[in-house]
Amino acid sequence: MPGRASFSFRFLAVSSSLLVVSCALRAPREEAARVTRAPQTLPVLEADEEPTPRTPGTRVPAMVLKDWGVNPTVETAAEPLSTFAADVDTASYALARAYLTRGVLPDEAAVRVEEFVNAFDYGYRPPKDDAFAVQVEAFPSPNRKGYHVLHVGVKAREVAKADRKPSHLVFTIDVSGSMAQQNRLGLVKQALGLLVNELDERDRVSIVVYGTSARVVLPPTAATQRERLLEAIDRLSPEGSTNVEAGLSLAYDLAMKGFVPGGINRVILCSDGVANNGVTEAGALWQTVKGRASEGVTLSTVGFGLGNYNDVLMERLADQGDGQAVYVDTLDEARRVFVEQLTGTLQVVAKDVKLQLEFNPRVVERYRLLGFENRALAARDFANDRVDAGELGAGHAVTAIYEVKLSGKADDAAFAVFRARFKAPQGGASQLVEKPLPMAVIRADAKAATGPARLSLVVAGFAEKLRGSYWARNRTWDSLLAELSTLPPGLSDRADVIELASLIRTAKSLDRRPDRFEAKAPLATMDFDRLPVIE
Repeated sequence: MPGRASFSFRFLAVSSSLLVVSCALRAPREEAARVTRAPQTLPVLEADEEPTPRTPGTRVPAMVLKDWGVNPTVETAAEPLSTFAADVDTASYALARAYLTRGVLPDEAAVRVEEFVNAFDYGYRPPKDDAFAVQVEAFPSPNRKGYHVLHVGVKAREVAKADRKPSHLVFTIDVSGSMAQQNRLGLVKQALGLLVNELDERDRVSIVVYGTSARVVLPPTAATQRERLLEAIDRLSPEGSTNVEAGLSLAYDLAMKGFVPGGINRVILCSDGVANNGVTEAGALWQTVKGRASEGVTLSTVGFGLGNYNDVLMERLADQGDGQAVYVDTLDEARRVFVEQLTGTLQVVAKDVKLQLEFNPRVVERYRLLGFENRALAARDFANDRVDAGELGAGHAVTAIYEVKLSGKADDAAFAVFRARFKAPQGGASQLVEKPLPMAVIRADAKAATGPARLSLVVAGFAEKLRGSYWARNRTWDSLLAELSTLPPGLSDRADVIELASLIRTAKSLDRRPDRFEAKAPLATMDFDRLPVIE
């Protein structure tokens, strides 16, 4: 489909102070990105212990994390363009849940707002014939005085289970000593058992394991041979150190030998991310991963285990491999990823998806994107097809939330223009879609917002509180719970929403952190436009 793609766009009546957009954004950061390890100065929770009450401030050992900072509030006159790569990863939310269920606040560097938001289903309607459907809501911010929230949801087209492409899946499983626990290798085996039962005659499965070295446990095998597959999975046992380089190299060789033309060719890495043998740095691995992705073999990462977990490596490998990074902390999460969302997990419907909002400086004075700090793109890269971006699987949705300050000036023009660029799954030149966002979607009353939009704002607020964002300091744990209590029936009693409320209550009971901004910027006189300088 050359030129401009057809585009489905639906507006929802909402209020005027909240803007949420389904997409990924790169904007200036309030703090420099940095790689951290969880502090060891406080009492340490042993890795993968059973959930038990813990002293607030307890930390999880040897977590390799990267702090991407917090997006600043941007002056529209200085930079009207907000450009970012689509992202559907959800690992950060499940990782935070693993912390909290063990009675520990997650390290702030482990919290990525967009991955919290995109862990929930907001009921977007899929497009009928187009690549995407975009749904927009705007309403007053409950906590940022003078600002509105903009909610934009991008929904990819769905593919029926019967219409999914044939696949060759190469499971690459870490069986090193660090995986020798029930909720690591034991949970891997349970998760793969669920997945095998969802495959059919179109699919083939291979299994590679790696410890000190790598070996093939199962050559390409028809998924209909379930007994053989399950026996191979059941035989997996811990062995040696961790040579992820050897495991991925052998997996890619197997994937290329069993390549399915026009089908799904995917390496699925199941690991705690520890790499202590062979090439151990993400930078040395990603070139191979990126090269194989360009040849049609993508890589998804599935993280397991708490403590000695390398979140940085797992996220970066998935990013470079044109796949998704997820984290499995429970069998229910495995069921969500490998059963309920299997087609979307496997089949890409759009690649190198870039999203951009151009705000009208006459109408929008300032804006801030909540999250997507590590998905930001320079404005010049939006039309550059050589710049890699995110992938959307069948039925996947991306949601992003902005806070915007309106000028109050009457203007018949759009307050922003939404643009998307994407390539077909097979690649080629990108296609452009573009749509103005009219003033009519902005409402003055937050009560006009839909339940799903209000849910997304609570989820984002939960993440913002956990990572200690300045912009959420006047938002209490109790206020988040109160907002959840106002959701309509059918949404408020959903299992994942009930779980969210429980996690917020747990975070409230554990949070003893002082307000780091109080000395320089007292809460009573909080500046809602500018971040105070903290030395």
